[in-house]
Amino acid sequence: MKTISELTDFYYNTLYPVLQKLEEERKNIKKRIISVAILYTLIIFGVFFAILGHFNFEAFIYVGIFYVATLASIYRYLISDYTSDFKAKIIAPLIYEIDKNLNYLPKLHIPTTEFNHSQLFINRPDRVSGNDYVRGKIDDIEIAFSDFHAEKKYKDSKGRESWETIFQGLFIISDFHKEFHGRTIILPDTAQSLFGNLIGSWLQANNFSRNELIKMDNVAFEKEFVVYGTDQIEARYILTHTLMQKLLNYKKKTKHPIYVSFIGGKIYMAIEYNDDMFEPSIFHSLLEYKIAMKYVATLHLAIGIVEELKLNQKLWSKV
Repeated sequence: MKTISELTDFYYNTLYPVLQKLEEERKNIKKRIISVAILYTLIIFGVFFAILGHFNFEAFIYVGIFYVATLASIYRYLISDYTSDFKAKIIAPLIYEIDKNLNYLPKLHIPTTEFNHSQLFINRPDRVSGNDYVRGKIDDIEIAFSDFHAEKKYKDSKGRESWETIFQGLFIISDFHKEFHGRTIILPDTAQSLFGNLIGSWLQANNFSRNELIKMDNVAFEKEFVVYGTDQIEARYILTHTLMQKLLNYKKKTKHPIYVSFIGGKIYMAIEYNDDMFEPSIFHSLLEYKIAMKYVATLHLAIGIVEELKLNQKLWSKV
């Protein structure tokens, strides 16, 4: 697989003429967004004070919510064509440069059934969204990933609806070259980090929504993760010292919370992010090094799971 350095060179050398054209388009869209936002703000709040004649806090809150929601819709509309161009002319070539066997479907996402099958999150989503679906083979290893946002709907005693995020970020699925009879699930260790070893360990052991707690003999791994599974022996067979260290290294590289499960011969990985990873920057130049690195590094991180965890080394065979 191409290195980050090679992909960065490709971004700035091969794609540079396209980037320059997109950069001009970005500047024009930025000006349009600012102009529309100022005009829209003046109209909305001008009408608000003209109708009421005085400041009303409750009405102001409702108008504010409406204002933010509609402004967000206007923003998405104004950047839609630019976003499509950026993904077709920049993200797609970057992906194909990594490996020609990968397919890029910018408007699709990981199937909801796969998200649920991972069993990484207790709640099943009532609403999902996502984009930038990549699937294919790296060194004969099936891999798929996308941005994914899963939400749960709640109603209060008055019937008012609210939505809570279950997960938002990068969701990755890959072959692991072994059929597992059980399930092994690795979650961020929040209990011990919040409440200390004694109380945290008790909370982990009494998490009735999960299978049996499995303690690993790797202090650094235990500090970062908590492991649950249906089979103690199988979990330790999967999580060798080498793999635990690789997962620690991978977490350090992502700089974000990660969730991992091993089910049915596959590895599922969820990496929490608060934004769409492959959406184009509007308020920063596409020619800036740190902006370029965001796209290059994220793609390399997702696709690099095959090499990072050595999934292409067939240490086991499927049964």
